[in-house]
Amino acid sequence: MARKTVTMEAGAGASAERVPGLDRLPAGPALFVGRRTELAALRAAAARPAEGRSTVLVLAGRPGSGRTALAVRFAVTVAAEYPDGVLFARLSAPDGGRVPPARVARRLMEELGVDTAGVPLPGAVEDSRDDPACVALRAALAGRRALLLLDDVRDAGQLWPLLADEPGCLVLATTAGPLTGIEDIDPVILGGLDRPAAVELLGDLVGGTRIGCDPVGGADLAEACGSQPAALRLMAGRLRSKPELAVTEAAQELVRAVAEASAPGAAAASAAAGAAGTAAETKAAEPVEEARPEPAARPAHPVPAKKKRKGSGQAPRTETPRTETPKAQAPRAQAPKAAGPEPVLTPPAEPARDPAAWVRPAPEPAEPVPVPDNDPLVGAFTLAYAGLSAAQARMLRALTLAPAQCADLRTASALVGCPAPEAAVTLAALAERELLTEEPPAPDGTARYRVPGRLHPRLVRLREREDRPAEIELARARLLERLVRLAESARALLDPAAGPGPDPLPGPLRLRSAAHARQWLLGERDLLLGAVADAIGQGDLDGSAGRLVTALLRALPLTGAAAPADLFQLHELVLTVAERHGRPRRASAALLNLGDLQAAAGRWEPALGHYRAALEHARTADDEALCARALEGAAGCHRALGDAVRAADWYGRALGLRQSMGDHAAEARLLARIAEAHTAQRRFEEAEREYRASLAVLRRIGDERGREAVGTALADLRERVLAGW
Repeated sequence: MARKTVTMEAGAGASAERVPGLDRLPAGPALFVGRRTELAALRAAAARPAEGRSTVLVLAGRPGSGRTALAVRFAVTVAAEYPDGVLFARLSAPDGGRVPPARVARRLMEELGVDTAGVPLPGAVEDSRDDPACVALRAALAGRRALLLLDDVRDAGQLWPLLADEPGCLVLATTAGPLTGIEDIDPVILGGLDRPAAVELLGDLVGGTRIGCDPVGGADLAEACGSQPAALRLMAGRLRSKPELAVTEAAQELVRAVAEASAPGAAAASAAAGAAGTAAETKAAEPVEEARPEPAARPAHPVPAKKKRKGSGQAPRTETPRTETPKAQAPRAQAPKAAGPEPVLTPPAEPARDPAAWVRPAPEPAEPVPVPDNDPLVGAFTLAYAGLSAAQARMLRALTLAPAQCADLRTASALVGCPAPEAAVTLAALAERELLTEEPPAPDGTARYRVPGRLHPRLVRLREREDRPAEIELARARLLERLVRLAESARALLDPAAGPGPDPLPGPLRLRSAAHARQWLLGERDLLLGAVADAIGQGDLDGSAGRLVTALLRALPLTGAAAPADLFQLHELVLTVAERHGRPRRASAALLNLGDLQAAAGRWEPALGHYRAALEHARTADDEALCARALEGAAGCHRALGDAVRAADWYGRALGLRQSMGDHAAEARLLARIAEAHTAQRRFEEAEREYRASLAVLRRIGDERGREAVGTALADLRERVLAGW
């Protein structure tokens, strides 16, 4: 049956097409109906002036309510008002994991076109408003008119470090709720579509005249779906795949499926069969905080409801899905509190306040909002999954293993071990059944898909129930090896002189040029980092994961856009594997690289800690070269911290090792460093002696450039001493 499509609203995209960042937004559904009241509420809220800060809108709705699609539609309609760009980021992983604000800030700056190479590395806590990346993002937004669409925000602690003190910016945050801690903001609450819009959406999705010829069946199906967009789309996909199925029969099937899923016995059986699917996977502790998967979803009430609390930013909860659309309300000023110190937001009279006064993050991160068993979405998914072929069902389960649950034909074919053309056909079929969402294509035009977060927990349970552990491990290993070959191919294309690459991949998977390789590395960087972090976190595929880390460390710098934070994360992963397997030499090398990155960022105390730890591992490995390298790095930190005495001592210890190794170039360099440390202590005679010793070594090895530099430093010292310094 032909599928009807629809274009954007009139006037929504003509002038907005030139706004940077629109192409990075989620593709969104081709069909969009209803939500006029909610769109009007968002427009009214965006038009209200904000004093001394960005305008913040909160769009709350339970999983499957279409909050992301609505947010994207609103962003497109107002994009022309924000000529500096539309920025997009997801703040939750599909498994409910929480993405630290510092990592989000770096990605947003890259979308904004800001060079992040000079941004200091993350601090110990990436949720702080004072994290260097968050501070840099807010500074970059100053004086700009940009729209930030922050999808799936878990709690206010994620949001508040990203909010700029720039009235020209607009922040639209979507959340499953509640989102407590943001003052003076009322969310726009999403319930189900109104009944006419729900039936219209069904008719457009199914196509033809099946819904129009059976208006009673269409109304029954819309009611059975709770008028929730996600459930409606899944049932429409089922009707498209089964032309013989009557609309009324589909409604009856859904009612039965929901009843069976919500029965006490069914819930207990489901929990026993696959509760581990949503259990948190423990990751190795790392200095740079990683987004962590959350524990299995606990029974909870869904979020949207008609009533809401004024000024709390919290979406109230309801026990059963609503079939009618609650009236969306625009944000309004909060009434003054009798005993609180907070002033009332009554623009434009109120003066600007410090952000700490209007944002109070929740003390603990919020748990992800689950989809209850009696939700029509569960029943619709059950029916859709039951209608898949064995190959399609296997592919859908395997995609939960893909990094960030995003896949294209390269990753999907590796996960299930099938040819790339077959994987492309299966992905398209799953998207046609509304079981995958389409993502913006890769720079080379490759179609990309994503497992919806609302379906992820149940798919994980199905995977662990239906797939043997050995099959899951094999799929993960195939994926890692595929990524290793792609990364090594990219390195060979970007730097042919470094040696040949691996055997070429099949045609549809191949990177064909240096430009293509660079586009792939940068476009898939987050997914590559996520894949290796997940693999090392699980700890059972360290060999493949280690090869991928090595390939990325060689390839990413060749792009010219490798962020220090990404390299820092990779070296930390190397350290995790080395310590896990008792390899002190490799651990020492990783710590030295981490120390170098911290020192380059001017963070001398953390760098010193890394160099000291590297020294301990190097001593365990009895590696004099690594010991000397760690001693010299630690001495440089002491020197930068103003402790010339310790700097001279550590340089001297490194000098002894280099002399015993016969490394004359390093010996000359360290003698000059000791002379500089003596100069800082005003020990001029000792400084001159060390400079002369350095010149003698340089003369012996024939290093004319070094002799010139040290000779200049010695002449400068003598001149200053004669001048009475």
